[in-house]
Amino acid sequence: MTMSRFLIPLVALAALGGQAFAQTATQPAPAKPAAPATAPAPTQTAPAAKPAAPAAAATQTKKINVNTATAAELDTLKGIGEVRAKKIVEERGKAKFKDLADLVKRAALPANVEAEIKDKVSF
Repeated sequence: MTMSRFLIPLVALAALGGQAFAQTATQPAPAKPAAPATAPAPTQTAPAAKPAAPAAAATQTKKINVNTATAAELDTLKGIGEVRAKKIVEERGKAKFKDLADLVKRAALPANVEAEIKDKVSF
């Protein structure tokens, strides 16, 4: 009786385990195509390409004007989501923002977000 108590669950686990392992059989890797014959290297080398750093710097230095930006543009700023962007648009409809302190004072922007976006916005 005690032998069957251990044997039945063991057989059940083996049957379930066998099915799981049967599905994980490895497949051979696809064959790589033969490499085409390469032409001899040209004797002259092309000038090195210039890095794209100026373009990246231009996008980073472009400031978003809080008084004219759309809600979608404001949403791209870190710490400003869809709800805060709509709040900013509503508040500037009443009166234009003078500076970052005015933006915080009118409860359109929390003070902790002020430090994150101060270099990315203009008025």
